[in-house]
Order: sequence, then structure tokens, then C-alpha cells
Amino acid sequence: MKRFGGITYLAILCVAFMALSGCGKDDSGVKVLKLAHGLDMNHPVHKAMEFMAEKVAEKSAGTMKVEIYPSEQLGTEKECLERVQMGTLAMTKTSSSVMEGFVEEMKVLGLPYIFRDTEHYWDVLLGDIGKQLLASGEKKSLRGLCFYGAGARSFYTVKKPINSPADLAGMKIRVQKSPIALEMVNTMGGKATPIDWGELYTSLQQGVVDGAENNPPSLYTSRHYEICKFYVLDEHTMPPDVLIVSPIIWSQLTADQQQILQAAVDESVTYQRKLWAEFQQESLDAIAAAGVKIIKPDKQPFRDAVSAMLAKYKGTPIGDLAKRIGEVQ
Repeated sequence: MKRFGGITYLAILCVAFMALSGCGKDDSGVKVLKLAHGLDMNHPVHKAMEFMAEKVAEKSAGTMKVEIYPSEQLGTEKECLERVQMGTLAMTKTSSSVMEGFVEEMKVLGLPYIFRDTEHYWDVLLGDIGKQLLASGEKKSLRGLCFYGAGARSFYTVKKPINSPADLAGMKIRVQKSPIALEMVNTMGGKATPIDWGELYTSLQQGVVDGAENNPPSLYTSRHYEICKFYVLDEHTMPPDVLIVSPIIWSQLTADQQQILQAAVDESVTYQRKLWAEFQQESLDAIAAAGVKIIKPDKQPFRDAVSAMLAKYKGTPIGDLAKRIGEVQ
């Protein structure tokens, strides 16, 4: 084995791997789990994960620690998911829309108008279907720990509002890297344009896209309202966020550590639901005060515009899941 100043090449590789690893122990022997995501630190989902980290430290009597890296410090959502698969990152928070590119079943959560209301949404996510979907990522080395609420996504634009699907004609609308989101916007008549979240502010500013679609807290914390002055609450989709842990890292935890982490995560879901409800209204008030015109359109034309898209999934595994979701009371 070649040596460099008394240190073997293998030892150097091991040190480099530990530096990149999403899980390890600090100098005091505390188990450290690294969690990365793309949201702003003021976002309610980030605050829920901070709450989770506090609970992990509390429940483990300080023997476990979750280190959170927000705002794409460690990469985009897709890049973080890939690192989780490799075990070089312990945990990440991503949208179920981005998960579609890794786990086919997650597509069902991005289908337009699949949820009747917020109560139906949570009945599905916290029930058997939600548990099935969280487990579905295991085969792709992505273990789901929980869903966080991400509200309803609506269109926001720079120069003109989207009062009906007809207004989307010729408009470039930023979407997540989600097959369902792409299909939905294109079906409605727009030009779906996938762009990473961290690049969207500049893309709106420079006219690369004419608008985007997201929930009120994300529109507010991203400061996209500084550029986009129309927000049309058509509420076309409600894809949740998903907290993911690497099965490689999970297997390195003791049974007690796994129980502590999952219990802390579960408590953070309840906390996040409360935060979200409060911050959603605060966000709408803030963007309205900043001069954004908030419009509540007739949603039926939007539903009608995607009916053919939804019909395509009948008789498929995604369609069967959608049917089960519709049957949840």
C-alpha cells in the first residue's frame, strides 16, 4: 500500500469518505445525522425539522444529533436524493413531485385535484395508503419517514394572471422535475419548464419563464412575489413533502436509535401542521401587502382541462392508487 508521509492511501480514502458521510460520531461520541434540503430557514417545513432535531437530542439524552443544511447547501433535491441512496447523506426533505423520478408510486400524489380538501389529504397521508407510499421507496434505497404538509399549489405569474387554462397558451411555466407536473401544465395548454428551485428567482427575473406554481409559504419565503404580481388560487395539486432517510444509514442505527428518530419525526408532523396553517395565512397577507393581486378563479375549467389526463391512468397501478384515494372517507 503506497504511503504518504506515514499515512496509507487507504487511510486517506477512509478519512475522505467519513468527511462526506451523512452519518458519523463527533469528538464526544455523539451520533450525528446530516439532513439537507432546499428550503429557506423561515419556511415552516424547515422549522418542523428543527423541532424534530431538538426532539432527537432530547429523547436520546444528547447521544444523537441531527445537523440540518438548508437552502441547497449540499445540492439540489435530486442531488440530495442521490446522496441519500449512496449513504453519503443521512436524510433529506424533498417534494413527492421530485420523488416521482425515483419512485413510480409517488406520481399519484401529484395528480391534479386528487384530494377533496385538507382533511381528506391528511386522512390519506396518515393512513394505510400513506404508509404504503413511504415504504415504496425502499426498493430504490430511499426510506420514507413521514409526510409534511405542503398545501395546495397554484399559478403565479409576472405579467398577466392565469384566470383559466386558456390563459396558459404560450406561457412558459416553471415546474418541478416531475413527470406529472410536466404533463399537467402541458395538458392545460402551457409550456412546462423544469428549473431547479434555487435558480427560479433569476429565471423569473430574466424572463426565462413567465411564471411558476407553488404554495403560499414557498412563494413568500422565496421572495418570488417581488417579481410575480399575480397569484391565482386554482389549487391544482397538493403534493406533500417527504422526509427520507438512507436505508444504509438507518441500518447503522440501533433499534433504540431508530425508535427515537421515528418518534421525533412523528411529533414534528403534528407540529408542522399547526405551523403551516398559521404561516399560510400570514404568507397570503404578506404578499398581498406587497402588491400581489390574489385571485380566486372558478376551478371547474381547470378540472375539466385535466380530465383527459386523469382518464389515461385508469386501469394502471397509479390509477388504482388514485381510485383508492378517492374512496378514503
